[in-house]
Amino acid sequence: MTKAELIEKMANDAGITKAAAVAALNSFFDSVAGTLKKKEGKVTLTGFGTFSKGMRKARKGRNPKTGEPIKIKASKTVKFKAGKKLKESV
Repeated sequence: MTKAELIEKMANDAGITKAAAVAALNSFFDSVAGTLKKKEGKVTLTGFGTFSKGMRKARKGRNPKTGEPIKIKASKTVKFKAGKKLKESV
């Protein structure tokens, strides 16, 4: 499902305009991103899942084209753990 399809489904299910559905979905995205930027940022949606942040350590890798070893920097990542109801529905 694409973002556009999700917006259309939200609008139909909630009986609202597509513009209102776009605003609601963008607000959700912004809220999750803003919360994850905080030091102890974590978003838990009971039954659906939990968004949290994590760190990847710096590591060594290889350039697939040349085979030359390279250093990969440490980076931040977003984790999602599905909730019980979501797991059962799939």
